[in-house]
Amino acid sequence: MTIYYSLTFLLLAAEMVTFCLLVAPLPFTVRKKLFRFLSESPIIAKVAYGLKISFIFVGILFLDALQRMFRVTAETEMAKTGGQTMHDARTETNFAARKFYAQRNTYLTGFCLFLSLVLTRTFSIILDLIQAQEEYAKLKKVVGAGAKGDQSKQIEELKKKLAASEAKERDFATLKKQAAQQAAEFDRLATKYNEATGAVSDKKSD
Repeated sequence: MTIYYSLTFLLLAAEMVTFCLLVAPLPFTVRKKLFRFLSESPIIAKVAYGLKISFIFVGILFLDALQRMFRVTAETEMAKTGGQTMHDARTETNFAARKFYAQRNTYLTGFCLFLSLVLTRTFSIILDLIQAQEEYAKLKKVVGAGAKGDQSKQIEELKKKLAASEAKERDFATLKKQAAQQAAEFDRLATKYNEATGAVSDKKSD
């Protein structure tokens, strides 16, 4: 394997490790700090810029490997159908090795490019999910505080209504007591009046 395909394989292995770290079941606090560091760090931004340039070269290698694979496959088919003898073991092994290397390089570069797209999309989705969870937590706090405020207002209103009803009950009890006292006083005065009126009537009759 040549040096550039070896570097492509190392890049593919690094992408696999990075993908495993991104989808690992980490706690929300750790995940938020990790993604905030990855999205805001200037060092990571420079590394990402370098990776974008390297993926351009990987794309060129992919096109070259794809072209070689098609060419080797066509040469093999032409050798089989053209009446050429492939009884020589070294010739047949040479065709098979060239085909194998071309396919290996195509799959290597293709998977590297595909995984780069998957990593980019996964990172953006998880970052949006973290932001949505943060907004949901803030909204939940605001709604909880508003609900507590409404409950406290309702409790104050109920306390005021209860105090007003108790005051009305006290006033009613006081009024009832005064009415009972006035009725008793009226009965007492009426009794005295009746007694006095009866005494005057008896003296006139005498």
